[in-house]
Amino acid sequence: LMVWLRRCTHYLFIVVVAVNSTLLTINAGDYIFYTDWAWTSFTVFSISQTLMLAVGATYYLTFTGVPGTATYYGLIMTVYTWVAKGAWFALGYPYDFIVTPIWLPSAMLLDLAYWATKKNKHSLILFGGVLVGMSLPLFNMVNLITVADPLETAFKYPRPTLSPYMTPIEPQVGKFYNSPVALGAGAGAVLSVTFTALGCKLNTWTYRWMAA
Repeated sequence: LMVWLRRCTHYLFIVVVAVNSTLLTINAGDYIFYTDWAWTSFTVFSISQTLMLAVGATYYLTFTGVPGTATYYGLIMTVYTWVAKGAWFALGYPYDFIVTPIWLPSAMLLDLAYWATKKNKHSLILFGGVLVGMSLPLFNMVNLITVADPLETAFKYPRPTLSPYMTPIEPQVGKFYNSPVALGAGAGAVLSVTFTALGCKLNTWTYRWMAA
C-alpha cells in the first residue's frame, strides 16, 4: 500500500508542480506586448521563469534520481504553454508573433550537471543552478529576436487585456536596461542556486510527509 501511495503522490505532485509552474509563467513569453518596457519585462520574466523551472525540475529530478527527468519536466511545461498560447492565435495573432519561452536547453543542462557529478546534490545546486540561471535568458533572447517585425505587430494587435489608454504609444525599447540578457543571466546565476536548493528541499519534505 505504501509503495502505491508513494507512487500516486509522486505523480500527483509532479502534475501539480508542472501545472502551477506553467500557470505562473504563462505570459512570460509576452515581452513584446509590453512595448515600452520590453527589456525590463524580459529581465523580470527571465528570473520568474528561472525560478519555476529550477524549483520544479530539481524537485522532479531529485525525487526520481534519474538524469533526464528535468528535461522531461521542461517538456511538460513547454507543451502546456503551447496549448495556452493557442489562445493568442485564436484571438487573431500571427504564429510568428506568439513567443513560447524556451526551457528545454536549460533543463538539459540541469540533467547534465546531475549526471556528470554522479548524482551529487550539492554539485547539482551549485553547477546546475548557475547553468540554468545563465542559459535561460540567452536562449529566450534568441527566441525573441526571431519574432517578425515585433513593434509593427504589437501596434497592429494591441494586447486585449490592456485597456485602451494603456496601449503603447511610443516604443522605448532598451531605455531602462541596456542589456537584459546580461542582467537576467547575472541575477539568474545567483538566484538559481537558491531556487535549485529549494527544489531539493521540497523533495526532502515530500519524502518526510509520505513516510509519516
